[in-house]
Amino acid sequence: HAEETEEMYSLNPARVERGEDKRTTVMVKNIPNKYTQKNLLDLIDCNHQALYDFFYLPIDFKNKCNLGYAFINFRDPRCISAFFRDFADKRWERFNSEKVCVVTYARIQGKSALVNHFRSSRLMLKHEKYRPLIFSENGKVETIPPSTSRVPAAPGPMGG
Repeated sequence: HAEETEEMYSLNPARVERGEDKRTTVMVKNIPNKYTQKNLLDLIDCNHQALYDFFYLPIDFKNKCNLGYAFINFRDPRCISAFFRDFADKRWERFNSEKVCVVTYARIQGKSALVNHFRSSRLMLKHEKYRPLIFSENGKVETIPPSTSRVPAAPGPMGG
């Protein structure tokens, strides 16, 4: 079963270039946990600035380190193959890390699905700097507006 799932999310740049895979959201894994949102965006923006409209690097609020993965949604699926070639199977250049970057497709696909997913998350109650970033057409950073619906309380010991 695990192989099936892995296959579902594996990214083949040749299929992307031939237009056979139109997914736009990738998950970047094995990120050294000392990378900050700014470090990672600076690195991505070297060759991929303005090509994406959603970015999220989850942070552990207690120790202020990232959790080792990020989500990026590209405006055009064809931009993914160059990103894949720049990052996949490469060692990270900062913090003397031995980690090797892995790039796969994310489970949640597309900017609007990502925004809807995170809009109702408890994360939106945290400080703005921990929230996902969305980018307008002109590259201006916007934050996801919090949901107008109440964030559900965490289930108690009785499951409700």
